Amino acid sequence: MTTPDHPLRLVVSREKSRIPLKGLYLITDQSDNLTERVSAALNGGVRIVQYRNKGGEDDRRWELAWELKQLCASAGATFIINDDLEMAKELDADGVHLGQDDGEVAAARKLLGPKKIIGVSTHSLDEAIRAEADGADYIGFGAMYPTKSKEIVHLPGPGRLAELQGRLNIPIVAIGGITRDNVATVIDAGADAVAVISAILSATDPAMAAAELALLFNRKASWPRGVILSVAGSDSSGGAGIQADLKTGTLLGSYVATALTALTAQNTKGVSSIHSLPPSFVEHQMEAVLSDIPVDVVKIGMLNSAEVIASVVDKLTEFNLKIVVLDPVMVAKGGTSLMDRDAVGVLRSTLLPLTYLLTPNIPEAERLTGTVIRNEEDMAVAAKLLHGMGAKNILIKGGHLMDGESVDLLYDGSAFIRFAVPRLLSKNTHGTGCTFATAIATYLAQGEPLPEAVKRAKEFITAAIKSARPLGRGHGPVNHYVAARETGTRD
Repeated sequence: MTTPDHPLRLVVSREKSRIPLKGLYLITDQSDNLTERVSAALNGGVRIVQYRNKGGEDDRRWELAWELKQLCASAGATFIINDDLEMAKELDADGVHLGQDDGEVAAARKLLGPKKIIGVSTHSLDEAIRAEADGADYIGFGAMYPTKSKEIVHLPGPGRLAELQGRLNIPIVAIGGITRDNVATVIDAGADAVAVISAILSATDPAMAAAELALLFNRKASWPRGVILSVAGSDSSGGAGIQADLKTGTLLGSYVATALTALTAQNTKGVSSIHSLPPSFVEHQMEAVLSDIPVDVVKIGMLNSAEVIASVVDKLTEFNLKIVVLDPVMVAKGGTSLMDRDAVGVLRSTLLPLTYLLTPNIPEAERLTGTVIRNEEDMAVAAKLLHGMGAKNILIKGGHLMDGESVDLLYDGSAFIRFAVPRLLSKNTHGTGCTFATAIATYLAQGEPLPEAVKRAKEFITAAIKSARPLGRGHGPVNHYVAARETGTRD
Protein backbone atom coordinates (compact mmCIF):
# COMPACT_ATOMS: atom_id res chain seq x y z
CA MET A 1 0.00 0.00 0.00
CA THR A 2 1.46 3.35 -1.00
CA THR A 3 1.14 6.49 1.04
CA PRO A 4 0.36 9.92 -0.38
CA ASP A 5 3.13 12.46 -0.78
CA HIS A 6 1.03 15.06 1.03
CA PRO A 7 -0.92 14.71 4.28
CA LEU A 8 -4.69 14.33 4.00
CA ARG A 9 -6.69 17.51 4.50
CA LEU A 10 -10.33 17.88 5.43
CA VAL A 11 -12.01 19.96 2.75
CA VAL A 12 -15.32 21.58 3.72
CA SER A 13 -17.61 22.22 0.77
CA ARG A 14 -19.21 25.69 0.67
CA GLU A 15 -21.65 24.72 -2.07
CA LYS A 16 -25.32 25.21 -1.34
CA SER A 17 -27.40 22.21 -0.32
CA ARG A 18 -29.05 20.32 -3.19
CA ILE A 19 -32.46 20.55 -1.47
CA PRO A 20 -34.86 21.70 -4.25
CA LEU A 21 -35.76 25.05 -2.77
CA LYS A 22 -35.09 27.67 -5.40
CA GLY A 23 -37.39 30.14 -7.08
CA LEU A 24 -40.90 31.18 -6.18
CA TYR A 25 -42.21 30.01 -2.79
CA LEU A 26 -45.93 30.51 -2.07
CA ILE A 27 -47.41 30.67 1.43
CA THR A 28 -51.15 30.14 1.46
CA ASP A 29 -53.76 32.49 2.86
CA GLN A 30 -57.18 31.62 4.31
CA SER A 31 -59.42 33.29 1.75
CA ASP A 32 -61.97 31.57 -0.46
CA ASN A 33 -61.19 29.50 -3.56
CA LEU A 34 -57.70 28.63 -2.31
CA THR A 35 -57.18 25.55 -4.46
CA GLU A 36 -58.18 27.41 -7.63
CA ARG A 37 -55.79 30.26 -6.86
CA VAL A 38 -52.91 27.96 -5.91
CA SER A 39 -53.50 25.93 -9.07
CA ALA A 40 -53.19 29.13 -11.13
CA ALA A 41 -50.05 30.14 -9.22
CA LEU A 42 -48.44 26.76 -9.92
CA ASN A 43 -49.38 27.22 -13.57
CA GLY A 44 -47.51 30.52 -13.50
CA GLY A 45 -44.27 29.19 -12.03
CA VAL A 46 -44.55 28.67 -8.25
CA ARG A 47 -42.12 25.91 -7.26
CA ILE A 48 -42.80 25.51 -3.51
CA VAL A 49 -46.12 25.75 -1.63
CA GLN A 50 -46.28 26.13 2.14
CA TYR A 51 -49.73 25.36 3.50
CA ARG A 52 -50.54 27.60 6.45
CA ASN A 53 -54.02 27.43 7.97
CA LYS A 54 -54.27 28.29 11.63
CA GLY A 55 -57.62 28.37 13.34
CA GLY A 56 -59.71 26.90 10.53
CA GLU A 57 -62.18 24.02 10.89
CA ASP A 58 -60.18 20.85 11.34
CA ASP A 59 -61.90 18.74 8.67
CA ARG A 60 -61.61 21.51 6.09
CA ARG A 61 -57.95 22.11 7.00
CA TRP A 62 -57.10 18.49 6.20
CA GLU A 63 -59.23 18.49 3.07
CA LEU A 64 -57.48 21.58 1.72
CA ALA A 65 -54.07 20.17 2.63
CA TRP A 66 -54.80 16.99 0.66
CA GLU A 67 -56.04 18.96 -2.37
CA LEU A 68 -52.94 21.18 -2.34
CA LYS A 69 -50.65 18.17 -2.05
CA GLN A 70 -52.25 16.68 -5.16
CA LEU A 71 -51.88 19.96 -7.06
CA CYS A 72 -48.19 20.20 -6.15
CA ALA A 73 -47.56 16.60 -7.14
CA SER A 74 -49.15 17.20 -10.55
CA ALA A 75 -47.06 20.36 -11.05
CA GLY A 76 -43.80 18.82 -9.81
CA ALA A 77 -43.69 21.37 -6.98
CA THR A 78 -42.54 20.92 -3.37
CA PHE A 79 -45.31 20.77 -0.73
CA ILE A 80 -44.49 22.02 2.79
CA ILE A 81 -46.76 22.03 5.86
CA ASN A 82 -46.51 24.98 8.23
CA ASP A 83 -45.80 23.96 11.85
CA ASP A 84 -48.10 20.89 11.97
CA LEU A 85 -45.88 17.81 12.30
CA GLU A 86 -48.84 15.46 12.60
CA MET A 87 -50.31 16.70 9.31
CA ALA A 88 -46.94 16.57 7.57
CA LYS A 89 -46.46 12.96 8.72
CA GLU A 90 -49.99 11.81 7.91
CA LEU A 91 -50.10 13.37 4.45
CA ASP A 92 -46.53 12.36 3.60
CA ALA A 93 -45.76 15.98 2.71
CA ASP A 94 -42.37 16.88 1.32
CA GLY A 95 -41.53 18.64 4.56
CA VAL A 96 -42.47 20.97 7.37
CA HIS A 97 -41.66 24.57 8.24
CA LEU A 98 -41.12 25.49 11.89
CA GLY A 99 -41.22 28.84 13.62
CA GLN A 100 -38.77 29.69 16.37
CA ASP A 101 -41.25 28.50 18.99
CA ASP A 102 -42.81 25.59 17.07
CA GLY A 103 -40.58 22.69 18.02
CA GLU A 104 -37.08 21.37 17.50
CA VAL A 105 -35.51 20.27 14.23
CA ALA A 106 -34.31 17.03 15.82
CA ALA A 107 -37.83 16.05 16.89
CA ALA A 108 -39.20 16.82 13.42
CA ARG A 109 -36.42 14.78 11.82
CA LYS A 110 -37.08 11.83 14.09
CA LEU A 111 -40.80 11.85 13.24
CA LEU A 112 -40.60 12.58 9.52
CA GLY A 113 -37.42 10.74 8.60
CA PRO A 114 -34.16 11.73 6.91
CA LYS A 115 -35.57 12.37 3.43
CA LYS A 116 -38.07 15.05 4.38
CA ILE A 117 -37.33 18.77 4.19
CA ILE A 118 -37.29 20.81 7.39
CA GLY A 119 -37.23 24.59 7.34
CA VAL A 120 -36.92 27.07 10.19
CA SER A 121 -37.98 30.72 10.42
CA THR A 122 -35.07 32.96 11.40
CA HIS A 123 -34.59 36.68 11.87
CA SER A 124 -30.87 37.11 12.55
CA LEU A 125 -27.51 35.73 11.58
CA ASP A 126 -27.21 33.88 14.89
CA GLU A 127 -30.61 32.21 14.47
CA ALA A 128 -29.77 31.22 10.90
CA ILE A 129 -26.42 29.66 11.86
CA ARG A 130 -28.05 27.84 14.77
CA ALA A 131 -30.81 26.46 12.53
CA GLU A 132 -28.25 25.02 10.12
CA ALA A 133 -26.27 23.53 12.99
CA ASP A 134 -29.46 21.92 14.32
CA GLY A 135 -29.95 20.19 10.96
CA ALA A 136 -32.40 22.44 9.12
CA ASP A 137 -32.49 21.95 5.34
CA TYR A 138 -33.33 25.60 4.67
CA ILE A 139 -34.16 28.75 6.53
CA GLY A 140 -36.86 31.34 6.10
CA PHE A 141 -35.35 34.76 6.72
CA GLY A 142 -37.17 38.02 7.29
CA ALA A 143 -39.06 40.10 7.23
CA MET A 144 -37.63 41.88 4.22
CA TYR A 145 -40.25 44.62 4.26
CA PRO A 146 -43.37 45.48 6.30
CA THR A 147 -46.35 43.31 5.45
CA LYS A 148 -50.10 43.26 6.11
CA SER A 149 -50.28 39.50 6.63
CA LYS A 150 -48.93 39.63 10.20
CA GLU A 151 -47.51 42.04 12.74
CA ILE A 152 -43.80 42.56 12.07
CA VAL A 153 -41.53 42.28 15.10
CA HIS A 154 -38.27 41.55 13.26
CA LEU A 155 -37.32 43.49 10.12
CA PRO A 156 -33.75 42.52 9.16
CA GLY A 157 -34.33 43.48 5.51
CA PRO A 158 -32.16 42.77 2.46
CA GLY A 159 -29.10 44.25 4.17
CA ARG A 160 -29.01 41.55 6.84
CA LEU A 161 -29.84 38.94 4.22
CA ALA A 162 -26.68 39.86 2.32
CA GLU A 163 -24.66 39.19 5.48
CA LEU A 164 -25.66 35.52 5.32
CA GLN A 165 -23.79 34.99 2.05
CA GLY A 166 -20.86 32.63 2.53
CA ARG A 167 -21.98 31.80 6.05
CA LEU A 168 -24.59 29.15 5.24
CA ASN A 169 -24.62 25.99 3.11
CA ILE A 170 -28.41 25.66 3.02
CA PRO A 171 -30.93 27.58 0.90
CA ILE A 172 -32.29 30.91 2.10
CA VAL A 173 -35.95 31.75 1.57
CA ALA A 174 -36.59 35.47 1.95
CA ILE A 175 -40.00 36.41 3.31
CA GLY A 176 -42.07 39.45 4.18
CA GLY A 177 -43.62 42.22 2.10
CA ILE A 178 -42.05 41.06 -1.17
CA THR A 179 -43.57 42.43 -4.38
CA ARG A 180 -42.65 42.71 -8.04
CA ASP A 181 -41.02 46.08 -7.51
CA ASN A 182 -38.76 45.16 -4.57
CA VAL A 183 -37.99 41.47 -5.15
CA ALA A 184 -34.98 42.24 -7.38
CA THR A 185 -33.18 43.76 -4.39
CA VAL A 186 -33.91 40.64 -2.36
CA ILE A 187 -32.64 38.28 -5.06
CA ASP A 188 -29.52 40.39 -5.51
CA ALA A 189 -28.92 40.21 -1.75
CA GLY A 190 -28.67 36.43 -2.03
CA ALA A 191 -32.10 34.82 -1.63
CA ASP A 192 -32.37 31.37 -3.21
CA ALA A 193 -36.16 31.62 -3.06
CA VAL A 194 -38.66 34.34 -2.22
CA ALA A 195 -41.83 33.67 -0.28
CA VAL A 196 -44.96 35.61 -1.12
CA ILE A 197 -48.64 35.55 -0.20
CA SER A 198 -50.77 38.47 -1.36
CA ALA A 199 -48.52 39.44 -4.29
CA ILE A 200 -49.85 36.30 -5.99
CA LEU A 201 -52.96 35.10 -4.17
CA SER A 202 -54.61 38.54 -4.07
CA ALA A 203 -53.86 39.26 -7.73
CA THR A 204 -56.62 39.33 -10.30
CA ASP A 205 -54.62 36.81 -12.35
CA PRO A 206 -52.49 34.68 -9.98
CA ALA A 207 -50.89 32.79 -12.88
CA MET A 208 -49.56 35.92 -14.56
CA ALA A 209 -48.54 37.42 -11.20
CA ALA A 210 -46.54 34.27 -10.46
CA ALA A 211 -44.95 34.25 -13.92
CA GLU A 212 -43.95 37.88 -13.50
CA LEU A 213 -42.19 37.15 -10.19
CA ALA A 214 -40.63 33.87 -11.31
CA LEU A 215 -39.02 35.58 -14.30
CA LEU A 216 -37.06 37.89 -11.99
CA PHE A 217 -34.79 34.99 -10.97
CA ASN A 218 -33.24 35.23 -14.45
CA ARG A 219 -31.21 38.17 -13.17
CA LYS A 220 -28.73 35.62 -11.80
CA ALA A 221 -28.48 33.58 -15.02
CA SER A 222 -25.39 33.44 -17.19
CA TRP A 223 -25.06 35.35 -20.48
CA PRO A 224 -26.79 35.36 -22.88
CA ARG A 225 -29.46 35.95 -20.27
CA GLY A 226 -33.06 35.06 -21.05
CA VAL A 227 -34.74 33.77 -24.20
CA ILE A 228 -37.14 35.78 -26.35
CA LEU A 229 -39.36 34.52 -29.14
CA SER A 230 -40.09 37.29 -31.63
CA VAL A 231 -43.26 36.75 -33.67
CA ALA A 232 -43.21 39.44 -36.34
CA GLY A 233 -42.80 40.35 -39.98
CA SER A 234 -39.57 40.66 -41.93
CA ASP A 235 -38.21 44.05 -43.04
CA SER A 236 -35.96 43.68 -46.06
CA SER A 237 -34.23 46.96 -45.24
CA GLY A 238 -33.20 45.65 -41.82
CA GLY A 239 -34.43 48.56 -39.74
CA ALA A 240 -37.63 47.17 -38.25
CA GLY A 241 -39.50 43.90 -37.74
CA ILE A 242 -37.70 40.64 -37.07
CA GLN A 243 -34.36 42.17 -38.08
CA ALA A 244 -34.65 44.95 -35.49
CA ASP A 245 -35.74 42.44 -32.87
CA LEU A 246 -32.72 40.20 -33.51
CA LYS A 247 -30.33 43.12 -33.32
CA THR A 248 -31.86 44.54 -30.15
CA GLY A 249 -32.11 41.32 -28.16
CA THR A 250 -28.68 40.06 -29.19
CA LEU A 251 -26.83 43.32 -28.62
CA LEU A 252 -28.44 43.69 -25.20
CA GLY A 253 -27.39 40.18 -24.17
CA SER A 254 -30.32 37.79 -24.69
CA TYR A 255 -31.02 34.91 -27.05
CA VAL A 256 -33.66 35.58 -29.73
CA ALA A 257 -35.66 32.95 -31.62
CA THR A 258 -38.11 33.97 -34.34
CA ALA A 259 -41.37 33.09 -36.05
CA LEU A 260 -42.10 35.06 -39.21
CA THR A 261 -45.66 36.20 -39.89
CA ALA A 262 -45.11 38.04 -43.19
CA LEU A 263 -42.42 39.11 -45.63
CA THR A 264 -42.21 42.73 -46.71
CA ALA A 265 -40.31 44.41 -49.50
CA GLN A 266 -39.44 47.79 -48.05
CA ASN A 267 -36.75 50.39 -47.61
CA THR A 268 -36.44 53.69 -45.79
CA LYS A 269 -39.02 55.25 -48.12
CA GLY A 270 -41.77 52.72 -47.43
CA VAL A 271 -43.31 49.31 -48.04
CA SER A 272 -43.76 48.29 -51.66
CA SER A 273 -45.03 44.73 -51.22
CA ILE A 274 -46.27 42.35 -48.52
CA HIS A 275 -46.30 38.57 -48.74
CA SER A 276 -48.43 37.05 -45.97
CA LEU A 277 -47.32 33.67 -44.70
CA PRO A 278 -49.91 30.90 -44.21
CA PRO A 279 -51.24 30.80 -40.63
CA SER A 280 -50.35 27.11 -40.44
CA PHE A 281 -46.71 27.93 -41.18
CA VAL A 282 -46.69 30.58 -38.42
CA GLU A 283 -47.97 27.87 -36.08
CA HIS A 284 -45.31 25.42 -37.25
CA GLN A 285 -42.53 27.91 -36.59
CA MET A 286 -43.81 28.69 -33.09
CA GLU A 287 -44.30 25.03 -32.25
CA ALA A 288 -40.82 24.13 -33.49
CA VAL A 289 -39.27 26.70 -31.18
CA LEU A 290 -41.53 26.29 -28.15
CA SER A 291 -41.37 22.49 -28.11
CA ASP A 292 -37.59 22.65 -27.84
CA ILE A 293 -36.35 25.96 -26.39
CA PRO A 294 -37.48 27.34 -22.99
CA VAL A 295 -38.81 30.77 -23.93
CA ASP A 296 -39.06 33.44 -21.21
CA VAL A 297 -40.80 36.25 -23.09
CA VAL A 298 -42.78 36.36 -26.33
CA LYS A 299 -42.57 39.63 -28.23
CA ILE A 300 -45.23 40.06 -30.91
CA GLY A 301 -45.11 42.58 -33.73
CA MET A 302 -46.79 42.50 -37.14
CA LEU A 303 -49.90 40.29 -37.30
CA ASN A 304 -51.56 41.22 -40.56
CA SER A 305 -54.64 38.97 -40.55
CA ALA A 306 -57.27 37.59 -38.22
CA GLU A 307 -56.22 34.06 -39.15
CA VAL A 308 -52.60 34.66 -38.15
CA ILE A 309 -53.74 36.19 -34.86
CA ALA A 310 -55.86 33.10 -34.15
CA SER A 311 -52.86 30.85 -34.84
CA VAL A 312 -50.63 32.83 -32.49
CA VAL A 313 -53.27 32.80 -29.75
CA ASP A 314 -53.59 29.02 -30.07
CA LYS A 315 -49.85 28.54 -29.54
CA LEU A 316 -49.61 31.00 -26.66
CA THR A 317 -52.38 29.10 -24.92
CA GLU A 318 -51.05 25.64 -25.75
CA PHE A 319 -47.59 26.39 -24.39
CA ASN A 320 -48.83 28.34 -21.35
CA LEU A 321 -46.92 31.54 -22.18
CA LYS A 322 -47.67 34.31 -19.72
CA ILE A 323 -45.17 37.09 -20.38
CA VAL A 324 -46.27 38.42 -23.76
CA VAL A 325 -45.19 41.86 -25.01
CA LEU A 326 -47.50 42.97 -27.81
CA ASP A 327 -46.52 45.83 -30.09
CA PRO A 328 -49.71 46.25 -32.16
CA VAL A 329 -48.08 47.18 -35.48
CA MET A 330 -50.79 48.59 -37.75
CA VAL A 331 -49.22 51.13 -40.08
CA ALA A 332 -45.68 51.31 -41.48
CA LYS A 333 -43.59 54.47 -41.14
CA GLY A 334 -44.39 55.36 -44.76
CA GLY A 335 -48.14 54.97 -44.24
CA THR A 336 -48.80 51.45 -45.57
CA SER A 337 -51.41 49.50 -43.62
CA LEU A 338 -49.90 46.38 -42.03
CA MET A 339 -53.08 44.93 -40.48
CA ASP A 340 -56.36 43.93 -42.09
CA ARG A 341 -59.49 45.73 -40.90
CA ASP A 342 -61.02 42.51 -39.55
CA ALA A 343 -57.86 41.67 -37.62
CA VAL A 344 -58.21 44.58 -35.20
CA GLY A 345 -61.36 43.19 -33.61
CA VAL A 346 -59.86 39.72 -33.31
CA LEU A 347 -56.75 41.18 -31.68
CA ARG A 348 -58.95 43.04 -29.16
CA SER A 349 -61.06 40.04 -28.22
CA THR A 350 -58.50 37.21 -28.24
CA LEU A 351 -54.95 38.52 -27.91
CA LEU A 352 -55.27 41.47 -25.53
CA PRO A 353 -56.50 39.21 -22.67
CA LEU A 354 -53.30 37.17 -23.02
CA THR A 355 -51.04 40.22 -23.08
CA TYR A 356 -48.71 41.08 -20.21
CA LEU A 357 -47.60 44.39 -21.77
CA LEU A 358 -49.25 46.28 -24.64
CA THR A 359 -47.11 48.99 -26.27
CA PRO A 360 -49.25 51.04 -28.71
CA ASN A 361 -48.24 54.41 -30.10
CA ILE A 362 -50.93 57.06 -30.17
CA PRO A 363 -52.46 56.20 -33.59
CA GLU A 364 -52.58 52.53 -32.58
CA ALA A 365 -54.14 53.33 -29.21
CA GLU A 366 -56.73 55.50 -30.95
CA ARG A 367 -57.64 52.71 -33.35
CA LEU A 368 -57.89 50.11 -30.60
CA THR A 369 -60.04 52.29 -28.32
CA GLY A 370 -61.95 54.47 -30.77
CA THR A 371 -60.87 57.59 -28.88
CA VAL A 372 -58.95 60.71 -29.90
CA ILE A 373 -55.67 61.36 -28.06
CA ARG A 374 -54.40 64.94 -27.97
CA ASN A 375 -52.53 65.05 -24.64
CA GLU A 376 -51.36 63.03 -21.64
CA GLU A 377 -54.82 63.07 -20.08
CA ASP A 378 -56.22 61.41 -23.20
CA MET A 379 -53.37 58.87 -23.09
CA ALA A 380 -54.38 57.96 -19.53
CA VAL A 381 -58.01 57.49 -20.55
CA ALA A 382 -56.99 55.22 -23.44
CA ALA A 383 -54.70 53.19 -21.16
CA LYS A 384 -57.59 52.50 -18.78
CA LEU A 385 -59.81 51.43 -21.67
CA LEU A 386 -57.14 49.04 -22.94
CA HIS A 387 -56.68 47.61 -19.46
CA GLY A 388 -60.41 47.00 -19.39
CA MET A 389 -60.05 44.99 -22.60
CA GLY A 390 -57.73 42.56 -20.81
CA ALA A 391 -54.12 43.72 -21.19
CA LYS A 392 -52.43 43.54 -17.77
CA ASN A 393 -50.08 46.48 -18.37
CA ILE A 394 -50.25 49.22 -20.99
CA LEU A 395 -47.46 51.49 -22.17
CA ILE A 396 -48.82 54.22 -24.42
CA LYS A 397 -46.01 55.93 -26.30
CA GLY A 398 -46.34 59.67 -26.80
CA GLY A 399 -43.91 60.14 -29.64
CA HIS A 400 -46.66 61.44 -31.96
CA LEU A 401 -47.53 64.37 -29.70
CA MET A 402 -45.74 67.62 -30.37
CA ASP A 403 -44.83 68.69 -26.83
CA GLY A 404 -41.26 69.50 -25.82
CA GLU A 405 -40.96 66.14 -24.08
CA SER A 406 -41.51 62.65 -25.42
CA VAL A 407 -43.67 61.07 -22.72
CA ASP A 408 -44.68 57.41 -22.36
CA LEU A 409 -47.29 56.37 -19.77
CA LEU A 410 -47.18 52.95 -18.10
CA TYR A 411 -50.42 51.79 -16.47
CA ASP A 412 -50.78 48.58 -14.44
CA GLY A 413 -54.45 48.85 -13.55
CA SER A 414 -53.90 50.88 -10.39
CA ALA A 415 -51.23 53.52 -11.00
CA PHE A 416 -49.38 55.39 -13.74
CA ILE A 417 -45.63 55.79 -14.16
CA ARG A 418 -44.44 58.57 -16.43
CA PHE A 419 -41.29 58.20 -18.56
CA ALA A 420 -40.18 61.45 -20.17
CA VAL A 421 -37.15 62.55 -22.19
CA PRO A 422 -36.52 65.71 -24.23
CA ARG A 423 -38.02 65.28 -27.69
CA LEU A 424 -35.47 64.50 -30.40
CA LEU A 425 -36.09 66.03 -33.82
CA SER A 426 -34.91 63.38 -36.27
CA LYS A 427 -36.28 61.70 -39.37
CA ASN A 428 -34.14 58.63 -38.65
CA THR A 429 -36.73 56.79 -36.59
CA HIS A 430 -37.41 53.69 -38.68
CA GLY A 431 -37.90 50.73 -36.36
CA THR A 432 -38.42 52.67 -33.13
CA GLY A 433 -41.57 50.79 -32.10
CA CYS A 434 -40.14 47.33 -32.79
CA THR A 435 -36.84 48.19 -31.14
CA PHE A 436 -38.39 49.75 -28.03
CA ALA A 437 -40.80 46.84 -27.44
CA THR A 438 -38.04 44.28 -27.95
CA ALA A 439 -35.72 46.14 -25.58
CA ILE A 440 -38.43 45.96 -22.92
CA ALA A 441 -38.93 42.25 -23.63
CA THR A 442 -35.18 41.71 -23.39
CA TYR A 443 -34.83 43.40 -20.02
CA LEU A 444 -37.85 41.46 -18.73
CA ALA A 445 -36.24 38.22 -19.90
CA GLN A 446 -33.08 39.22 -18.06
CA GLY A 447 -34.94 39.55 -14.76
CA GLU A 448 -35.76 43.23 -14.51
CA PRO A 449 -39.13 44.22 -13.01
CA LEU A 450 -41.43 45.95 -15.49
CA PRO A 451 -40.88 49.60 -14.45
CA GLU A 452 -37.11 49.14 -14.59
CA ALA A 453 -37.33 47.27 -17.91
CA VAL A 454 -39.29 50.17 -19.42
CA LYS A 455 -36.89 52.73 -17.95
CA ARG A 456 -33.83 51.00 -19.37
CA ALA A 457 -35.49 50.40 -22.74
CA LYS A 458 -36.42 54.07 -22.90
CA GLU A 459 -32.78 54.97 -22.35
CA PHE A 460 -31.79 52.52 -25.08
CA ILE A 461 -34.22 53.75 -27.73
CA THR A 462 -33.42 57.39 -26.94
CA ALA A 463 -29.71 56.66 -27.48
CA ALA A 464 -30.54 54.73 -30.66
CA ILE A 465 -32.45 57.70 -32.12
CA LYS A 466 -29.88 60.23 -30.98
CA SER A 467 -26.99 58.30 -32.56
CA ALA A 468 -28.83 57.34 -35.79
CA ARG A 469 -26.97 58.18 -39.00
CA PRO A 470 -28.69 59.06 -42.28
CA LEU A 471 -29.08 55.89 -44.33
CA GLY A 472 -31.24 55.78 -47.44
CA ARG A 473 -33.49 58.47 -48.84
CA GLY A 474 -36.33 58.29 -46.35
CA HIS A 475 -36.69 57.53 -42.66
CA GLY A 476 -33.34 56.05 -41.71
CA PRO A 477 -33.03 53.29 -39.07
CA VAL A 478 -32.09 53.85 -35.45
CA ASN A 479 -28.59 52.93 -34.31
CA HIS A 480 -28.86 49.70 -32.34
CA TYR A 481 -25.11 49.17 -32.07
CA VAL A 482 -24.14 52.50 -30.49
CA ALA A 483 -27.20 52.45 -28.20
CA ALA A 484 -26.25 49.01 -26.89
CA ARG A 485 -22.68 50.16 -26.21
CA GLU A 486 -23.90 53.21 -24.32
CA THR A 487 -26.79 51.75 -22.35
CA GLY A 488 -26.64 47.95 -22.63
CA THR A 489 -26.03 45.23 -20.07
CA ARG A 490 -25.32 45.86 -16.42
CA ASP A 491 -24.30 42.99 -14.17
